[in-house]
Amino acid sequence: MLDHIHLEDILFLDIETVPQYPDFSLLDESMQHLWEEKTNSSFFRKKEEEQTVAHLYERAGIYAEFGKIVCLSTGYLYRQQNEWAFRVKSCFHDNERQLLNEFNQLLESFAQRHNTILCAHNGKEFDFPYIARRILINGIGLPAVLNIAGKKPWEVPFLDTMDLWRFGDYKSYTSLKLLTHIFGIPSPKDDINGSQVGGVYWNDKDLPRIARYCEKDVLAVAQILLRYKGLPAIPAERVSSSSFPANATATSDTVRPTSASE
Repeated sequence: MLDHIHLEDILFLDIETVPQYPDFSLLDESMQHLWEEKTNSSFFRKKEEEQTVAHLYERAGIYAEFGKIVCLSTGYLYRQQNEWAFRVKSCFHDNERQLLNEFNQLLESFAQRHNTILCAHNGKEFDFPYIARRILINGIGLPAVLNIAGKKPWEVPFLDTMDLWRFGDYKSYTSLKLLTHIFGIPSPKDDINGSQVGGVYWNDKDLPRIARYCEKDVLAVAQILLRYKGLPAIPAERVSSSSFPANATATSDTVRPTSASE
C-alpha cells in the first residue's frame, strides 16, 4: 500500500481549533445573525433541537469562518541508525496570524528538502481546508502545497488516513481513537479530546496542554500510516518533540520531549 510514496516526503499534521470568542454574546451583531443562520440548517439542528443558538456556539471552532487555530503540530519521519524515527514540533499561539506565518516558514523549509505531501486524519475534509481558509482570512499568502485550485485529483499532495481506511466505502467515519486501538497503538486521547479543547483554551488558558495533546495526534497518524504500509510502529525511544524542554512533564509513553532548541 502506498508503495509510490517516499515516507520522508510526508509532513504529518494536526490542528486544534476553538471558537473565536469565549462566549456568543461577544460576537458583533452581524456575526451573531450569521451564526444563527448557520445553526438553522437542518443538518446542524437534526440532533440538537433543544439547544439555543448561544449554546451551540461552543461548536463554532469546527468552522473556519467562526473559529481559529490555536495549535498546529507537524511531524516527519527520518532514518536514525537505519531505523525509522519521528520528530514532532508545534506552533501554538493566541495570535493566529503569527502561528500561521510560522507554519508557512516551516513548509518552505521542508519543501527545500522534500516533495512535500501533507498527511492528517480526516485532513481532506477538515485540517487542510481549515488551514487554507484561515490563512486567507488572515491575509497571508497561500503556500503552494495548499493551493490546489485547478489541480487534477492525482496532483493534489494530500494523504488522509481516514480516507485511505475507507477503501472506497464512503458510508462511515472511523475515528483516530478507534484505529489506534485496533492497530495496538497507544491512544492519543489519554488526557483531553477535541470537544474539550475550547474549554482548556478559554477557561484554563493552558495552550501547552493543548499542544501536547495535538502532538500525540500527529504521532498517532504517523503510526497508523506505517501500519498501513505493513511496517512496525516507532518505539518511544525514537520519538522526540522540539516544542518542550527535556524536563517538562512527560506527555505520554509515546512522546519523549527533547531540547526546545532542536
